[in-house]
Amino acid sequence: MAQALDRDWILTIRSRRGNANQTSFPAKPMASTKTVAFVLFDDALALNVAGPAEAFCSANRLSGGSVPLYRLVYLSTTGGLVRTGSGMSIHTEAIATVDAGGLDTIIVVGGATVAEAMRDTALIDWIAHASTVARRTCSVCTGAFLLAAAHLLDGRRAVTHWASVGDLLAQFPTVDVQLDPIYINDGNIWTSAGISAGIDLALTLVAADHDRRLSLAVARDLVVFLHRPGDQAQFSLTLASQTEMSTRDVASRLSVLYAWIVEHLDEALTVERLAERVKMTPRTFARKFVEAYGRTSTKLVEDLRFETARRHLEEGCVSIKKVASLCGFGDEERMRRVFMRRLHVSPASYRERFSSTG
Repeated sequence: MAQALDRDWILTIRSRRGNANQTSFPAKPMASTKTVAFVLFDDALALNVAGPAEAFCSANRLSGGSVPLYRLVYLSTTGGLVRTGSGMSIHTEAIATVDAGGLDTIIVVGGATVAEAMRDTALIDWIAHASTVARRTCSVCTGAFLLAAAHLLDGRRAVTHWASVGDLLAQFPTVDVQLDPIYINDGNIWTSAGISAGIDLALTLVAADHDRRLSLAVARDLVVFLHRPGDQAQFSLTLASQTEMSTRDVASRLSVLYAWIVEHLDEALTVERLAERVKMTPRTFARKFVEAYGRTSTKLVEDLRFETARRHLEEGCVSIKKVASLCGFGDEERMRRVFMRRLHVSPASYRERFSSTG
């Protein structure tokens, strides 16, 4: 079996030492240390490994117990050094030397060469077998392709990096591929989205194994802005719209208008007013706007108001009534209808579940 984290890395990930201001959170009583196995291949994404690994190590440090909550091991088909896509090398143990029955959690990572890894029959067979004896099997990013190749996702809901959704659908039509969630749990299988979503997954596993206070303490220790819920969108609507805008040849005044909309969400943003703002007729404006952003101005305004409201609810203590006003919904009921239509939860429930202030 592989050795502990600080002995496995060639480039050692040094655990930050706790200081006098850190608070330890005793975990729930447990029978034994849980072994978490990361499954790697050449050119795997280093953050798919390092992000979750640091979360588990932080949980060990903050738990206050004499026995570590988690033991981390790193595996590959042949063992030895595995060079990640960023050039960092990780020492691994060969999968054939590992007793899969001793593993609690398996985390299969992704990377640019995942298609080549899918052709590694020894690796795929091991993942398929190990998943029958380990308590749970997880993937990060395009690691979902390896779970799918092992038939672990047949008939299950799963997620991968948003840019690889189409490929996963095309190659594995029996998988119920989701676009938006950061991570999904279906039975004993967990899949997570692109790159940094592995940290969110690890925080959720810590919360499931022990308690939410410990997972939030880990998030603070790692300076993670917020422990994102699994059903939160993978990418920002604001970022997506700005990306769309930058790839189209549109008038600079429409580009300036976008920033103006973001700063004036609390105002009435009708088509007529926006058209007047850029000195166009409403008809011409409506056509040019769809060409630039791929959606109507009404739809984009609602998207931005919704995303801004979510951010207010997650980050601060502003009242729901004030959030509705700041984001231009007009009143709480209108904002509630938008949240129910999009997330099937009310703003109050969303804040209760996802607020970073507890």
